[in-house]
Amino acid sequence: MTTSISVIPAEQFDQASAWHLLNRVGYGGTPSQVRELQALGLDKAVDHLVDYAQIDVSHLPGVELDPDVMRKLTQDERKRYQTARREGNQDVLDEQRRFNLQARQADQKMMNELRRWWFDRMVATPRPAEDRLTLFWHGHFASSWRSVRDTYLMYQQHQMLRDNANGNFTDLARGIVRDPAMLKYLNNNQNNKRKPNENLARELMELFTLGVGHYTEEDIKAGARALTGYHIDDNDFIFRQGQHDATEKTILGKQGTFDGDDFVDILLRQDSCSKFVAAKLYDAFVADVGDVYENVPAENRKVIDQIAAELEKNNFEIKPVLAKLFKSQHFHSADIVGKKIKDPTQLTVGTMRNLGLPTRDRSLIEKGMGAMGQVLFEPPTVDGWDGGRSWINTSTLFVRQNLTTYLVSNKHPAKKTKKKNLNIGYDPQSWLAQTDDKSPKSVTDFMIDHLVGPHTPAARRAPAHQFVASREDGDQMTNETLVALACLITAMPEYQLC
Repeated sequence: MTTSISVIPAEQFDQASAWHLLNRVGYGGTPSQVRELQALGLDKAVDHLVDYAQIDVSHLPGVELDPDVMRKLTQDERKRYQTARREGNQDVLDEQRRFNLQARQADQKMMNELRRWWFDRMVATPRPAEDRLTLFWHGHFASSWRSVRDTYLMYQQHQMLRDNANGNFTDLARGIVRDPAMLKYLNNNQNNKRKPNENLARELMELFTLGVGHYTEEDIKAGARALTGYHIDDNDFIFRQGQHDATEKTILGKQGTFDGDDFVDILLRQDSCSKFVAAKLYDAFVADVGDVYENVPAENRKVIDQIAAELEKNNFEIKPVLAKLFKSQHFHSADIVGKKIKDPTQLTVGTMRNLGLPTRDRSLIEKGMGAMGQVLFEPPTVDGWDGGRSWINTSTLFVRQNLTTYLVSNKHPAKKTKKKNLNIGYDPQSWLAQTDDKSPKSVTDFMIDHLVGPHTPAARRAPAHQFVASREDGDQMTNETLVALACLITAMPEYQLC
């Protein structure tokens, strides 16, 4: 395995390299999009994906959310409710319960709208790396709507992660200690100088910046004191000076009257921070080796060390580090291409982008993604999703294959239909238009190249060729054959990888 992150020669950036880049950094794309990316050349192709701010997305629909669905009670409402509790006024208490129930139901509906907006945006966006990075940070700085119970706060966090997705890690870390959803998720609203709450300080060190073993319990206690008074007021962050512990603290050997920003700055100056973040990026975009630096195989760790050095050299700017990585010999080597397991979002969004599929039933897609273990805005724990091999087991593999078949064929996996000509919403003959050789064998190879990868060996292509040969289409493949072939290819074990 080459561990070099030197740039590959420009002439080596062929169509297969562009396909690999688009699949890993974005969510894949149609054959014409792969060709357009290759035509840019390596430097411009990577810059196009990673430095995406100049790409216009004003045509993409936004999402309208009511910030007051889970509003806090007014002072008069609180007094009325407290009086009713003291006096046992059941009518007022029942009225309050109905109000709370209606608010929770409205918030659930709003979360469903938010999830569908994000999924649709991932399918349609001309900035796929922006959404891949936003999802990555969502899993890194993980909080869940199931605990926060406020869709608007989750949306604000999403926008903060999106705005800084390819920016500076310092801004992300500083942003998360002021993020209302995270403050609520980790109970920092209860963190005051009389009774410090250690939840946010502990996760900030263990899961967001340093990793286990790089701090002490005393550092956690001091860090919690630095974060006292970092509270929320309805939908906003508020620093309550009176609740803040402004006395001297010692954190990781540094002494001072630190606040939350000082705490973050101390963490980012630790040697372990750059390696921690580099391991996370490597696990997400390069190879499924786990994101705990100390547990990564030695050869992969050599690459992570170089990424960490780039992070330090660039003062934790993410964009130049990713650009360096995505142009590297290691990233484009045979040991990396086609070896990474797609997460459920990548599988689902990628299938729709790769085949240019139209909108399908969102409730079925959401149900399928939940069964595969990834619900947007609901990471299972503050540690995010485990990723890698955890995505695949006998149960999820069945769901993954059923869902891609549904996306391609528009056939409900649990329902039988007598229709011969289903409305699949796209023209499968478009595959033929993209190849000079229209023979069934050539078209089959073209589809495998695009959906599974040009590296697919002949032996693994054989079942698809045998299937096409068994059809009685002659030299002109029918719509039914093309759709069935796409379903067969997306059911290959190799399609689970990218």
